[in-house]
Amino acid sequence: MTPHVTVGMDESPESLAAALWAAEEASLLDVPLHLIHVEEWPVTAEVPVLSAESLVERYETLLRATADRVRDDRPGLDVTTEMARGRAPAELTAAANEAEVTVLGSRGLGGVVGFLIGSASLAVVGRARRPVVLVRSGSASSGAGSGDAGSGDAGSGIVLGVDIEQPCDPLLAFAFGEAARRDEELRIVHSWSPSPAYGYTAILDPGVGSGLGRKATEGLAEMVRPWRSKFPAVRVTEQAVVGPAAAALVDASRSAGLLVVGRRSRRSPVGPHLGHVAHAVIHHSPAPVAVVPFE
Repeated sequence: MTPHVTVGMDESPESLAAALWAAEEASLLDVPLHLIHVEEWPVTAEVPVLSAESLVERYETLLRATADRVRDDRPGLDVTTEMARGRAPAELTAAANEAEVTVLGSRGLGGVVGFLIGSASLAVVGRARRPVVLVRSGSASSGAGSGDAGSGDAGSGIVLGVDIEQPCDPLLAFAFGEAARRDEELRIVHSWSPSPAYGYTAILDPGVGSGLGRKATEGLAEMVRPWRSKFPAVRVTEQAVVGPAAAALVDASRSAGLLVVGRRSRRSPVGPHLGHVAHAVIHHSPAPVAVVPFE
């Protein structure tokens, strides 16, 4: 399949913000933009057939209007639309697996709106094999194409959260690629905390804490070094901070244009799995959040 960027559509302001962010991403990647709305199927007996047909027409109109808006903002961008039938989690996850990046609208605290309610949003973010970006209306969405979809001040730069104990090349590749395409600074954050075993030792010998901090800083530099060589034009800063990772990343995202976090690709008997850090930043980051799966 031809490389493309997919965006899930409904009638919310968050959905339009997602479409405009996705259009910028498609332009940067030089690939088409695909707009999709999932019509839940089969229609329940409580929904009259005529009402169902009216909803289909309404969402087809929405897709056309959004496509026209994007083409006006970005002449030359190839934009396609699709009305899909089925269960939203399955249809959107399948679409995400075929895309370079999938973009969805998000309200942040309280979940993703429209056809992505509760478990559906977790299904897409937690199961997709490709990166998924969640964009809020009024969030720090970068790019001139944001238009009037958001009322907040746009942040700048990209924040990447990493764990130096876990190899995460797909995560680093995505973040460095975004920084290079957008000509933005990349700030890489690793959060660490002393093991409980160091508690009394650190009190008696404060040098133990500083030694652990140096080890974290050196480990982060070692992880990033080969990527600095691959992307010499990207401006990179590294920061090893003490404390909970989620709090550090949410704080860093307040002035960012994009926050990038990882999700380990692993099967779970209870369904899609999101780590507590990814879950926290999805709900609390004011900036768009990219969730990148990796082994």
